[in-house]
Amino acid sequence: MSYFVGIDIAKNKHDCFIVTGDGEVIRNSFTFPNNDEGFQILKVTLDQLDHSQKIKIGLEATGHYGKNLKQFLTSIGYEFSELNPYLVKKFIQSITLRRTKTDKVDAQMIAKFIQAEASKPTVPLSYNILELRTLVRNHDKLIRSRSDELVKITNSLDRIFPELKKFLDNHLGEFALYLLEHYTTPEKILKLTNTQIQKLHNIGRRISVNKITLLKELASKTVGHPSLADELVIKQSIKMIRVINDSIKIYESQIKEIMKEIKSPLLSIPGIGMMTAAALHAEFGDFRRFSSPAKLLSFAGLECSKNQSGQSDFKGHMVKHGSSYLRYVLMNAAISLKNHCPAFSAYFHKKFVEENKHYRVALNHVVRKFLRVAFKLVTLNENYNLDLSK
Repeated sequence: MSYFVGIDIAKNKHDCFIVTGDGEVIRNSFTFPNNDEGFQILKVTLDQLDHSQKIKIGLEATGHYGKNLKQFLTSIGYEFSELNPYLVKKFIQSITLRRTKTDKVDAQMIAKFIQAEASKPTVPLSYNILELRTLVRNHDKLIRSRSDELVKITNSLDRIFPELKKFLDNHLGEFALYLLEHYTTPEKILKLTNTQIQKLHNIGRRISVNKITLLKELASKTVGHPSLADELVIKQSIKMIRVINDSIKIYESQIKEIMKEIKSPLLSIPGIGMMTAAALHAEFGDFRRFSSPAKLLSFAGLECSKNQSGQSDFKGHMVKHGSSYLRYVLMNAAISLKNHCPAFSAYFHKKFVEENKHYRVALNHVVRKFLRVAFKLVTLNENYNLDLSK
């Protein structure tokens, strides 16, 4: 006899249902709060079960709401299976036509799912990986927030001084931020003194004094129009960018410290930098929990769908299940690999040019090849060499 424990995760409380393999309900759906008191209620309930029998606990992977519960279960010696919500949903649809959906019903269905489906216990992520995942995901949010602020600046410049973007080669670096912070409008740029121009040159060393002087001519002929609102947007966005940049540096410092402990072989691959390697370790966790590179691809949602029926047999688009952020990291990694790693560059050329595949399809092939190499490097703890790319 086995016990099947289904737990439905929510923000402030969780619901639990316990049934035996024979269908005997040991504990009907009950609710316990997402705090220490609630966890102790669950512990007492689980401890009362016959521990000579298998106790299989299942819960859906629902973001961070279940993190503390999972750590608690591990700390008191219980294994659990983290289930794909999509598979649980399809299972429910396969056994009932009713559309009743409550947390208590979900807990019951999760218990029935692990009773009907073979599910392996989830290997708890190490403390380092959990920390890394939090840092990497928030680092990415900061990068995206900074991009949003840069877009705001660009849009405002289109209205008050459109010629400046071409002058800056569409690059809003430190020189551009300093210029816009202190001389936001064409009117202020027209009044630049020689001393101020020299100071600007000292900040943007690659931009000569003569070129900066040309700014005054551009400002005098601009087709833009003054706007107090756009001037305010630019100044406030620059302030936000400076705060974000400081935060990014702090996050990157913490990420580098963790990566020193991990000693990732991925860093030995040309084109894979610190942040990309950190993101891959954070999202995949322990590579050894996957039995093959194909499982890595499936986990990322980058495998192709397949439709076979009778005489028809064809492959479709990527399934795109799992983490969209992980797919974003892998596709960007593929671009970097084709640009910086000769073996991957040649492979991309073969797929894109010789076999005439679509650009994104060719990149997806690079991702597949990269995951095969990454899997071998990490599981064997070896550094990259050319033979591994063949």
